[in-house]
Amino acid sequence: MSRAFYRQEVLPSSPAITTRLGLVSAPYGATEIGKFVKQGAESAYILCAVGDNIEGYITAVEAATANGFGIGSVQQEDSKFVTCDGLQATPGTGTIAVGDYVVCGTVVAKDTAISSGYARVCKATVQIGSVPADLTAAGLMVKASLFPWRVVSLQTGAGAVGTTALIERVNA
Repeated sequence: MSRAFYRQEVLPSSPAITTRLGLVSAPYGATEIGKFVKQGAESAYILCAVGDNIEGYITAVEAATANGFGIGSVQQEDSKFVTCDGLQATPGTGTIAVGDYVVCGTVVAKDTAISSGYARVCKATVQIGSVPADLTAAGLMVKASLFPWRVVSLQTGAGAVGTTALIERVNA
């Protein structure tokens, strides 16, 4: 019996950007490759916390620093394998479906490589395109729409915690 076709990660259609990584007091090393990041300072990206919108992920890190900052590459587009981590409000519980928008899930500590699977994502509480309940929810939807990543394929299960999925950046 042959395996069904599933989408895979693709070679980036746009180059990763070279940028500062971390803070002057705590530059990033190679253990941060594959982790999600967000804009953190002038020309610098920092690691996402649980529930943060994903602005990109680290693809490479230089051994040397520049003015105390780590230097590396961040991919802001295309697709990436991830591990499902439940719901934004309750990481570790719940399921994610194809078409759901996601945010950063449970994170691996700085200076510790991702050892089991891939970076984790949670189903975003605010799903782009839904009707916001109030102005606060509308503001959150606008913020989420700036960096939308969506599940396009469930690779190893039905979206429960631990399922491997493929996400892609929408409207990049």
